[in-house]
Amino acid sequence: MADTMSADFVVIGSGIVGSLLARKLALAGASVLILEAGPWVQRAQLVARFRNSPRRSDWMSPYPPAPWAPHPVYQPEDNGYLVHAGPYPYKAEYIRQVGGTSWHWAAHAWRNVPNDFKIHTLYGVGVDWPFGYDELEPFYQEAEDIMGVCGSTETGSPRTHPFPMEPVAEPYAMARLRERLAGVYPVVSNTVARNSRSYGGRPPCCGNNSCQPICPIDAQYHGGLAAADAIKSGARLQANANVFRLEHDAAARIVAAHYYDENKAPHRVTGQTFIVAANGIESPRLLRLSQSDKFPQGVANAHDQVGRRLMDHPSTSLTFDADEDVWLGRGPQSPSSINTMRDGAFRAQHAPYRLDFTNISRVDGATRSLLEQGVYGSAFQQRLRHAAAREMNVKNVLEVLPDPERRITLSDHKDALGLPTPQTHYAIDDYTRRGHERSQQDFRRIAELMGGTNLRPSKEGDFANNQHICGTVSLGSDPAASVCDPWGRAHDHDNLYLAGTGLLPTSATCNSTLNAVAVALRTGQHLLSERGVQAPAAPNKG
Repeated sequence: MADTMSADFVVIGSGIVGSLLARKLALAGASVLILEAGPWVQRAQLVARFRNSPRRSDWMSPYPPAPWAPHPVYQPEDNGYLVHAGPYPYKAEYIRQVGGTSWHWAAHAWRNVPNDFKIHTLYGVGVDWPFGYDELEPFYQEAEDIMGVCGSTETGSPRTHPFPMEPVAEPYAMARLRERLAGVYPVVSNTVARNSRSYGGRPPCCGNNSCQPICPIDAQYHGGLAAADAIKSGARLQANANVFRLEHDAAARIVAAHYYDENKAPHRVTGQTFIVAANGIESPRLLRLSQSDKFPQGVANAHDQVGRRLMDHPSTSLTFDADEDVWLGRGPQSPSSINTMRDGAFRAQHAPYRLDFTNISRVDGATRSLLEQGVYGSAFQQRLRHAAAREMNVKNVLEVLPDPERRITLSDHKDALGLPTPQTHYAIDDYTRRGHERSQQDFRRIAELMGGTNLRPSKEGDFANNQHICGTVSLGSDPAASVCDPWGRAHDHDNLYLAGTGLLPTSATCNSTLNAVAVALRTGQHLLSERGVQAPAAPNKG
């Protein structure tokens, strides 16, 4: 097996985080190679798959796994790739192809609030980050300028510079929520990487209402665009390169990444610095697969911290019928929220949360429900119109604390390449459940203010999964309680770095992508400064 490629920086994973970090390094003149396990699929093909799918509510239907780069799918049945060891099932969804999972995200690009970085000091729960909001703020801005982010400034996250554009137009249903809840709850536009005007050579949102699983016109930023930006900036990308082992020398420096191609032919890639930028499940899986005599539990795992502190944002919800026609379904699917419970002294007792309103069209879901009930004819027409016009839904987005027993390990199952698949150990603890219980007061009050009838809460004890995988390769200052240092460097290897949502030490109440991108851009700045290279200013995307 001869060396096939080499680079100054070898980035493993072409998702939005890895690709934007690769872009930053390449813009500074570094040699950068991105290795992606899955194929490169063009957006037109993804859009066609969605349009032709009989499972319109299945957001994974345009993204079937490649045999040589499998990922979890649950419809029409669970493919068994991700093994659930309990006690609570963790049915994560993610995509292994060029661009990664943000192909089908809602484009939420939230900053943490400042107190999210010090919840142990302030509230006696979780852990503190090794740096604060102010240190990350310039990198939030850098990420927002690249991606094209807009939204409300009233979210609890202070800014030193404005968003690069104004918010996307407010859908009618969200305007009615804002007006009728005024004085009790402030409803604000979500912070999103979605164009409200032409930006980055892409058009503004035109209201297709299929943000998940795919924006058909590329009005929202995603990892496919990030990968293309990285290549345009000088990085090389090798698709269908499923990395299964990191090789180290006697000094514990990583010297090569080994991957299988789509035909299971092995390849060896060398480099000066290696960056594992897969998601919060595949990154710890790769580190654990990379076992040796010196590191029998895998690289970067001398203290058995790899895979620990798995977090997400579980949700419960309330569906109700408003007393007026609001007609969900025009504009973005998730445009507005309430942020008043993101922070406060109550965090010592129960989880904080955001309250998020859906704007997903009710026609498809209501149609299937009525047909299953055997409703036809004029009754079908009447009830479908009522549901489409008046049905509303609000959900909570709950914090999960970092618990070392919630974790990712290797299962006894093997994928098509003969590699062990990942296994989850997950639970919903009392802290999160108490946050859910507190949010029920808000649910009932919101329904009351909207004249709500026919209230249908989600099943008690069931928590939806928001697919915000984080915490499994946490950054921190203590090697006995984290995987990498505050710059993302693995404690056990001086030339191995990590990037992605898995680095986040806490989950807070917001979607994890922007936080992960900002942390990665901060890592990129550090890597360049170590080489004595000045990072170039981000080009104007407008």
